[in-house]
Amino acid sequence: MEVMKRFIDIQVPVTTCTLRCHYCYITHNRLFDNKLPTFKYDVETFRKGLSKERLGGICMINLCGGGETLLPPEMPKYIRALLEEGHYVMVVTNATVDRAFNEMVEWPMELLERLFFKFSYHFLELKKRNLFERFFANIRKMRDAGASFTLEATPSDELIPYIDEMKALAVKEVGAVCHVTVARDMHNRSIIPILTEMSLEDYYKTWSVYDSELFKYKFSVFSQKREEFCYAGDWTLYLDMGSGILHQCYCSLFNQNIFDDVTKPIRFKAIGHYCQQPHCYNAHAFLTFGAIPEHKAPTYAALRNRSCSDGSEWLKPNMKEFMECRLKDTNQEYSSREKKNTDFEMWFREKWTHLRTRIESNQTTRNMYNTIKGYLR
Repeated sequence: MEVMKRFIDIQVPVTTCTLRCHYCYITHNRLFDNKLPTFKYDVETFRKGLSKERLGGICMINLCGGGETLLPPEMPKYIRALLEEGHYVMVVTNATVDRAFNEMVEWPMELLERLFFKFSYHFLELKKRNLFERFFANIRKMRDAGASFTLEATPSDELIPYIDEMKALAVKEVGAVCHVTVARDMHNRSIIPILTEMSLEDYYKTWSVYDSELFKYKFSVFSQKREEFCYAGDWTLYLDMGSGILHQCYCSLFNQNIFDDVTKPIRFKAIGHYCQQPHCYNAHAFLTFGAIPEHKAPTYAALRNRSCSDGSEWLKPNMKEFMECRLKDTNQEYSSREKKNTDFEMWFREKWTHLRTRIESNQTTRNMYNTIKGYLR
């Protein structure tokens, strides 16, 4: 049995998209008009930077773009590099880029059995653009080739009249009802609330008809500020693929470039009790894999899988087993002294970050700061 050393969430630097979902910030800011990215780091550098040796073992690695992840034509090569390195790879996609799936379906089974797709079920856009046939054909293509998948919808108030139609179509095409996530309103980053005009009680009642473990868990922790000691920065990480900057999490107190020199060891630093987010809005990955060991959560596999009427499951056996891993089983928890030292460093980094922000926002103070820095050199 293979075990998971770390979970790494990778942001792919693409904002353009094949769809125009009304709830997406890419649409709100018209970022879909942007050109495809030119990748700063080539495939071999990417692979060496994320080698098993450098990361300490086999990892679960998630790839997600701001727009459609698979639009850059190079993406299958980057995905394959991670698989050939021995990692398990998850790809978030809207399943409309035929070219990418036609390339990946030809890969050997030893790679495909470690590949998982989170197919985003953007029902209204698929319906408007008459893309259902292409969407489900690509899902079945990868499923039949040996990859695992899940089907996930983003609940929005506008989608409510179509709930029964959505469920029926999913059962017909892929054997089971889709999962639903919890949509977040990124306009208010101080609290990041749920994106809805309904009361929370009505919101839960409306979307719980999907009987989705993903929805149940995300809703249960969505607004809870995490106060525990968190191993984000050590056991779990967030990587900007475009810049090469590795962060502790989405809000980070310690960052490092891991691709400029792939011979240098990566420095793993937990964020401890100094989480910078109002709540862990992607707890369904970070907390289910175990960034906070004492937190009780279902396995990630339980949130992604579905059993079909023919007895099959969306997760293939190897992927299901790996998604049931907990990071505490392959990593040593910190001692009390190590936790205190970590918290002291993160406290200092937090204070310094706030001070630097205040300095940079004031021209007079900034001039004094630069003058003092000059004397100290």
